[in-house]
Amino acid sequence: MIHHLFKRKPLSLIHEEMKGDNRLRRVLGPWSLTSLGVGCIIGTGIFVLTGVAAHHKAGPALMLSFVVAGMACIFSALCYAEFASLTPVAGSAYTYAYVTLGEMFAWIIGWDLVLEYTVASATVAHGWSSYFQNFIGSFGVHVPKIVSTAPFDYNLTQGAFVATGSLFDLPALIIVAILITVLVIGIKESARFNNLMVGLKVVVVLMVIAVGAFYVHPSNWQPFAPYGWAGLSLFGKPVFGQAGPDGMPVGMLAGAAIIFFAYIGFDSVSTHAEEARRPQRDVPFGIIASLILCTILYIAVTLVLTGMVRYDQLDINAPVAVAFEQVGLDWARRIIGLGAIAGMMSVMLVLMLSQPRVLLAMARDGLLPESFFGAIHPRFRTPWKSTILTGAMVGTMASLIPLGILAELVSIGTLLAFVIVCLAVLVMRYMHPTAERPFRCPWVPVVPILGVILCLILMLSLPFENWLRLFGWMAGGMFIYFLYGRHHSVMARQRLGQQAANAGCEPMTP
Repeated sequence: MIHHLFKRKPLSLIHEEMKGDNRLRRVLGPWSLTSLGVGCIIGTGIFVLTGVAAHHKAGPALMLSFVVAGMACIFSALCYAEFASLTPVAGSAYTYAYVTLGEMFAWIIGWDLVLEYTVASATVAHGWSSYFQNFIGSFGVHVPKIVSTAPFDYNLTQGAFVATGSLFDLPALIIVAILITVLVIGIKESARFNNLMVGLKVVVVLMVIAVGAFYVHPSNWQPFAPYGWAGLSLFGKPVFGQAGPDGMPVGMLAGAAIIFFAYIGFDSVSTHAEEARRPQRDVPFGIIASLILCTILYIAVTLVLTGMVRYDQLDINAPVAVAFEQVGLDWARRIIGLGAIAGMMSVMLVLMLSQPRVLLAMARDGLLPESFFGAIHPRFRTPWKSTILTGAMVGTMASLIPLGILAELVSIGTLLAFVIVCLAVLVMRYMHPTAERPFRCPWVPVVPILGVILCLILMLSLPFENWLRLFGWMAGGMFIYFLYGRHHSVMARQRLGQQAANAGCEPMTP
C-alpha cells in the first residue's frame, strides 16, 4: 500500500493527455501571462502591507526585506519555469509533484494550493471592500452598516470575538460575483479585463514613485533598521534578533516573512500553461518577467514611502494614500484609492482564475470527481463548474468571516508549495536527465537548494499558530484523499487493470 501512495505519474502520460480534446483554449501570449503575474502580485502588498511591515517590523529596511523575499521567489521561479516548459498543462506545482514525488505528495500540494488561492482570494476581497467603501465615502456615499462587513471580528485588546452589528459584507460578495461571471465567460475576456486593471494600477504605482520622489526627506530613513537586521524565529519564537512588544520577532528578516504574502501571485502564471500559445517559451518568460518587474516596483515604492513619512508615522491601513495626505497632496488620495481598487480586483481575478485550473488537473487524475471538477464548458472552454464553486466559497468567506487571522495561512501555504517545487526539480533532474527542457533552471543544484533554504527560513519565522492551522487543513485533506482520491485515481485504476490482466480476469472499477 505504501508503494502505491508514492506512485508517480509518467511524464509520457502527461504528454499523451495533452493531445486530448477536453483541453483549455491556447490564447495567452508572453505579455498576457506577464500581465497575469503582475495582476496577482501588485495589489495588497503595496497598498496595505508596506505600512504594517514598515511600522511594526522593519522600518526603512523594509526595502531590503522585499529583496530577501524576492530572492527566495526568484530561486523558486526558476524551478517553476523549468517545470512549466517540461509539462505545459494545468496544475502548476500539483502536476510537478505528481511526476516527481508521487501521488500522495501531489494531493498534499494540490490541497495546499486550494488553501492558498481560496483564502488569499477571500482576504483580498475583504480588503477590496474596505478600500471601495473608503473611496465612495470620499464622495459622501456610504454602504449601510448592516451589510458593510463581516458579522464578527477578533478584538486584540479583549482577546475575544465581538459582534460588528453587520450581517455580511455586501461589497465583497458583489465583486466576487462580478469577477466569477467574467471568468466563466472565457480566458481571453478574463485576460483583457485583467490587462485593463493591471494597466491602471501600474500607472498609479508609477505616479506614486514619480510624484512622491519630490517629497522624500533622507532624514526619514534614519535610523535605517530601527528593529535590527535579524528577525529569525523558530515557530514564531525569536532565535536571532529582538522581539517586539507582542513577543513576535522584529527586524529586516521578520519583515520579509510578513510581506511574503505580496509575492504569492507569480506561481499562478504556471497554472495557465495549458492556455499559453507557446508554453515552453512564454510561461517561463511570464513567471520571471512578472517577478522581476514587481520586485523593482515594491522596492521603489517602499523607498519613496519611508522617505516621505517616518516609518513609525505610517498609517497601517492605507499607508500610501495617507502618506500623500500627510505631505499635503490631498488630490492624490482618490487616485491612489482608485489604483488600489483596480489592483485588488486584478489580484482576485487571477487567484480565482488559477484555483479551478488546479482542481481541473486533480479531477483529470481522478483525485476529485471529474464529472464536476473536470467539466469544460462547450462554448467558453473554461472549467465553469469549479469556477462557480470557487466563487461561492470565496464569496462566503469574504462576506462572513474576519480574515485577518487567516491571512498568514496564505504565506505558509505558498512557501510550502515553493519548497516542494524546488525539491521536485532536483528529483526530476535525477529521474529524467535527458528529458527535453526548453527552459533549464541554471546552476542546479545550487539554485533549488537555496530556494528550499530561504523558503524554510521564512516558513519557520511565521507564528506557531499558522503551523497548527496548516496541519489542521492538511489533516482534512488527507481524510478526503484516503476516502475518495486514493481509490479513484487514474494511477489506481491502471494498477487494478494491470493486476486484473495478470490474473486473467476483467478489470474492476474502484
